[in-house]
Amino acid sequence: MEQKENLRREFLKGAGAAIGGAAVASGLMGLSGCAAPGGGAASGFEGFEGAIPAKWDHSREISMWNQIKTDDFEGMLAETITMPGYNGDRIHAYISRPLGKGPYPSVILIPHMPGWDEMNMEIVRRFTHHGCVAICPNIYERFGHGLPGDVSASAMKAGGTPDDSVMGDCQGALDYLVSRPYSNGKVGIIGMCSGGRHAFLAGCKVEGLNAAVDCWGGGVISPNPTPAQPVAPIDLTEQLSCPLLGIFGNDDRFPSPEQVDQHEEELKKYGKDYTFHRYDGAGHAFWSHDRDAYRPVQAMDSWGKVFEFFNKHLRG
Repeated sequence: MEQKENLRREFLKGAGAAIGGAAVASGLMGLSGCAAPGGGAASGFEGFEGAIPAKWDHSREISMWNQIKTDDFEGMLAETITMPGYNGDRIHAYISRPLGKGPYPSVILIPHMPGWDEMNMEIVRRFTHHGCVAICPNIYERFGHGLPGDVSASAMKAGGTPDDSVMGDCQGALDYLVSRPYSNGKVGIIGMCSGGRHAFLAGCKVEGLNAAVDCWGGGVISPNPTPAQPVAPIDLTEQLSCPLLGIFGNDDRFPSPEQVDQHEEELKKYGKDYTFHRYDGAGHAFWSHDRDAYRPVQAMDSWGKVFEFFNKHLRG
């Protein structure tokens, strides 16, 4: 027991160096600071200062992990497929599903700007581990194949992936999912970074979505239209047709807290069903465990918020 406690303290010491002792302590004690649905008030980690208590309250640990029974069966099928995308193009997609007849809810993951990469595939499988069919279409298909970073760089050099193309690929993924015999007919969408922007845009433009999650989507408020991105997504807020969850870091600059405020005001203006969670001690891409930006406490807490949101809107 003493060895386990020492290991726990070493973890906290390392995490505290990354994101600040008070934030780590409060997060691991379960004080995440969240907004009420429709209210969207900004909040962060709060209510805890000082040393970690000697006695650990296991009932208040972040609960994303280890919520399985040891005698449960867990199995999944994950593979690369081709599917119809924008304008009927055949594009690659990575899909995973639980091994069973279902019916299961479905999630579309839009790739982030680093590309259609291994991180996306890992996230797809994570959703399946939690009981969802999940698919990630390769929105960069028209820029060729190769290493993900090289392909996404080609997309950036060409002015970015056109919004119409991404929305067409998302519609194709939705149509593919609801046609599966193991689908319950409900589909959510999520994206990080540029994918977060696309997820909000899809909530406004793609018919048939039941929920959307924007994780630190930069460019929702875009002052400079481009041929690939001719409309700022915030200007389409009135068209949002499904509940929205937003996950943001208060240290981010794209979007900045001020831009998140602006987005929130627009959602309020049109009476949209939304919930925003904002995290102190976190910036952009704080789920990315392959970067210095990773913030384990905020990441784990917000992952839990995503699962709660999708469970509410995609099941039953």
